[in-house]
Amino acid sequence: MTYTTELVTDESAFAALSADWARLYGSCPTATPFQSHPWLHSWWLSYGRPGRLRVVLVRDGDELVAAAPLMRVHRPVPALVPLGGAISDYGDVLLDEERGEPAAAALTDGLLATARTALIDLREVRPGGAAERIHDRWPGPRSRVPDSLCLELPAAPMPELITRLPLAKTQQRARAKLRRLAALDIERHIVEPDEVDKALRRLLELHELQWQGRKVTPEHLRPRFRDHLVRAVGPMVAGGNAVVTEFRLDDDVIAVDLTLLSPRLAGGYLYGAHPCLRERKVDVAVMLLEASTLYARGTLSLLRGNEPYKHHWRPDPVENRRLLLARRRTAPLLAAALCSVAARRRGKELVRRWKERDGGGRS
Repeated sequence: MTYTTELVTDESAFAALSADWARLYGSCPTATPFQSHPWLHSWWLSYGRPGRLRVVLVRDGDELVAAAPLMRVHRPVPALVPLGGAISDYGDVLLDEERGEPAAAALTDGLLATARTALIDLREVRPGGAAERIHDRWPGPRSRVPDSLCLELPAAPMPELITRLPLAKTQQRARAKLRRLAALDIERHIVEPDEVDKALRRLLELHELQWQGRKVTPEHLRPRFRDHLVRAVGPMVAGGNAVVTEFRLDDDVIAVDLTLLSPRLAGGYLYGAHPCLRERKVDVAVMLLEASTLYARGTLSLLRGNEPYKHHWRPDPVENRRLLLARRRTAPLLAAALCSVAARRRGKELVRRWKERDGGGRS
């Protein structure tokens, strides 16, 4: 097979890839929602920097068979990093599964040609992701280091998930919470694509309200994040890659949940819930988890973060990977990146030990 590679640096050319990208996305079983075209293109419009776009494409004739959505950064070292940034829980490339190794080889060659003076730094790659095939066949210096921890549950009905709880009393409590929800008669409404704009704005209002006076992710309150979410999720809902659920009580929307979907994974991305639910002793986490089980495929991901409340359900810990790829001439950039990783890890370990000693001293 003869494949051709192309480097897209123009924003309008990236926008025009929507249909081809959707076909490729559907043929890559390891893809996550964060590799869908609506998510990536919308992210670029909110967060991209002019002149930095670097999307490597591989075609068989007119058919798109592989893609690496990247952008160039200059700090801390010159690098090509995935589109999607910190608000995306997974990063990856796309490979048409039916094209096998030839498509992976062509994309590797395209990346090698693109990264003449920059490190390729692929963050948050889920184990088994398509980018691992690029890493495995990379001809130059390379490294694989741990990245963020994600927690995952099987895509199972709620009664089955309850049996994962460690104690019979805990399971009884969870069932009682579900009965309380049923007694309140909270209505679930699946939002249609033309309703997404209004529903997401309500989600963000409720999200800000529920975190009022507490530590919240600042980015979730910024206009650029709101614009990205509203712009991306409508097409994703229409394409079956997201579902927005409104929870209504007495005709009032008291919670909104956004769950992102791909062929093998569903993940609850963001929600907003009115504080009145706490007053009514509603366990919001149980309410949202029950709703998510209706759409889960393969894996129900709790996404990044090792928060204690997630461990209530005894999820499986799955560590994302950071894949670093260099040419021989850019090997010093790889060494610098690895030194930074080691220093950060050492810093976190020192902070952890300090907290343990400090806590022990107070007790």
